Amino acid sequence: MDTENKLCSKVEECYHILGKKWVGLVIHTLIDEPKRFSEIHAFIPDLSKRVLNERMKELEEQGIVLRNVIADRPVRTEYSLTKK
Repeated sequence: MDTENKLCSKVEECYHILGKKWVGLVIHTLIDEPKRFSEIHAFIPDLSKRVLNERMKELEEQGIVLRNVIADRPVRTEYSLTKK
């Protein structure tokens, strides 16, 4: 029974994360290849930059999105999906 409760809590947490507004579109945008913040925002123009920034941080904290800083000139940041 303890295993069932742990599984249910993980499933519930997954639905809590993926059920947030815009998360599905953000993940869909990143499926094919890594993208920069501006490219993601251009793909979903109705999404404000503030909310996109919040969602990217949440997805990064959960291990769903990887943030990669490229140290070229100018410095770039790309986001990609993890295997999770």
